[in-house]
Amino acid sequence: MNVSIKTPEQIAAMRIAGRLAADVLEMITPYVKPGISTGELDQICHDYIVNVQDAIPAPLNYNGFPKSVCTSLNEVICHGIPSDTKIIKDGDILNIDVTVIKDGWHGDTNRMFYVGDVPEHAKRLCVVAQECLYQAIEIVRPGCKLSDIGTIIAKHARGKHYSVVEEYCGHGIGLVFHEDPQVLHYGEGYNRRNDLVLKEGMTFTIEPMINAGKKQTKLNMKDGWTVTTKDRRLSAQWEHTMVVTADGVEVLTARPDEPFYQELK
Repeated sequence: MNVSIKTPEQIAAMRIAGRLAADVLEMITPYVKPGISTGELDQICHDYIVNVQDAIPAPLNYNGFPKSVCTSLNEVICHGIPSDTKIIKDGDILNIDVTVIKDGWHGDTNRMFYVGDVPEHAKRLCVVAQECLYQAIEIVRPGCKLSDIGTIIAKHARGKHYSVVEEYCGHGIGLVFHEDPQVLHYGEGYNRRNDLVLKEGMTFTIEPMINAGKKQTKLNMKDGWTVTTKDRRLSAQWEHTMVVTADGVEVLTARPDEPFYQELK
């Protein structure tokens, strides 16, 4: 496993990219209303990233992905492709996943949105998925093991009677969109002899995907990207990019309403 340790200068550059990615999610929030298409949301994000931030939307043309953000509705777990014909409606839950490249460095984040009047069971799923992310972030520090992240996520999700997607995971990030290590969101499956111990300067994402029903997934073979729950029940995901610090963690994509948000220095 080739895990890179970032220098203070590199972390400063990633801090900027992370803040830009977070800003995209802040910018798009007022537009997430019943009646707008996911294609329109993608275009608004694209124009903001390119024209306002003078940055690059990383998903666009990444391994053939055709759009600038991912938009995953309801039973879509991840990698939903925006479309002008996909109209969001009252009661939907929507994940928008943004990755910005600034001066070569990546910032990757996503969040859930409530569209109009969302049922309580859907809100509860979204809240628990966010709690899974936050609880994982709280334990990140030098000496923490990578498997500890997945263990705490799975314990919380399963304790609330939800399941954890296992086929997709968090990842290292920097000049490369996806690099080592892979960050699994469940504790089982790690080879304990090769369990990674976190060190200062490591940068990665945590992005738990939590299902209301069973954990099994289904890939859309027509578009090669869209992943849904096999049982068609709801799924929710939250994601942040972070760096391990000397005594804890800094969340590089934090938004102003979050407890670990820090002003850029």
